[in-house]
Amino acid sequence: MRALLLSDVENPALWDYYKPEKVAGIDLIISCGDLKREYLEFLVTMTNRPVLYVPGNHDKGYVEAPPEGCENLDDTVFTFRGVRFMGLGGCKRYNEGPYQYTEKEMRRRIRKMRWKLRRARGVDVIVTHAAPTGCGDRQDIAHRGFDCFLTLMERYHPQYLLHGHVHMNYDSDIPRRMTYQETTVINAYDRYILEIPDGVEPTRRKRHHFT
Repeated sequence: MRALLLSDVENPALWDYYKPEKVAGIDLIISCGDLKREYLEFLVTMTNRPVLYVPGNHDKGYVEAPPEGCENLDDTVFTFRGVRFMGLGGCKRYNEGPYQYTEKEMRRRIRKMRWKLRRARGVDVIVTHAAPTGCGDRQDIAHRGFDCFLTLMERYHPQYLLHGHVHMNYDSDIPRRMTYQETTVINAYDRYILEIPDGVEPTRRKRHHFT
């Protein structure tokens, strides 16, 4: 499966200057947040590919008008071609806007998904807006990562964690890809193409407890 990852900036080549050949070979589009609703709706209409998304901290408009025709991954597990995707949108709380969470609040969201994860027998790809702590995040409060994402990877061993939020033009040392234990962490800023094997074997059933 060839996935087009998007986050944080609307790419003119995929919108203002769109041509069908620019998505040739793409099977799935995944948004990691902070993208205009109209951009995602344009892509799902013009490409005829599924668009999965999680909200970013600037996606206030999604509360009243989520992107039509797209699949909201936030707080759920969705399977496509045998690959299990889990979504956790938002970032660290830095003001009173929507889609912002304390560490405790994000951990509570993960706990609430235990039954969905158990029923899916694990997860292959975690889609977030914020980064995990120490995996491409920054030191300012708005761009600091979540510790509980590390715990999530340690317990479920997904192949990938995809995130946005940290613009790669913030600094020259921001990595596109990192590895945390068995998981490849990818910053989806702007656009990035990722090959994901179809039909990943389910992980072994385990008991998972978040405290």
